[in-house]
Amino acid sequence: MPISRVGVDVAKSVFHVHGVDHHDQVEWRGKHKRDRWLDAIVKRVPMGAEIGMEACASSHHLARALQARGYHVKLIAAQFVTSYVKSNKNGRVDAEAICEAMGRPHMRFVAIKSVAQQDVQAAHRIRSELVQQHTSKANQIRGLIGEYGRVAPTGIGQLRAALPCWLEDAENGLTNARLEGMNGLFQGARSRAR
Repeated sequence: MPISRVGVDVAKSVFHVHGVDHHDQVEWRGKHKRDRWLDAIVKRVPMGAEIGMEACASSHHLARALQARGYHVKLIAAQFVTSYVKSNKNGRVDAEAICEAMGRPHMRFVAIKSVAQQDVQAAHRIRSELVQQHTSKANQIRGLIGEYGRVAPTGIGQLRAALPCWLEDAENGLTNARLEGMNGLFQGARSRAR
């Protein structure tokens, strides 16, 4: 019988595959190196078959590559696959669990992102990380200046305006070492804000 559904466990160097026919009989188990697994799929699995993977770092890219070759690709969130793992977790067992999970009638799947959607997501994640770093640096400055009896104003803009005044105040109670350290933090906070 031809293979109708394949579960693929994506890894750094070796991909495990588990393929079944329309009657859920196992037709193919294998493991292939990252640079050869796609050729193995094309050679063994007819176009139009369903191929499933856990949604992970490279799964959207791999899904687009499979779709370009005529396969129906389904991405599954890892937490939905876990309940189908039957024994000790490894690549072969995970591929089988993915294959079984994708065959369930009420399974929820992750939408495959286009390159443009991934670009937008990456930009949002980078910006979020920069905002988090910026906030962390501002909180660090507030804490350090508070140790010298200064109360930092609320808000990044007000903190940014107060810092030069503190650094230029000859009677601020800060030692030269602390002033240099604060100036370094201030320069770092300014460069991140741009």
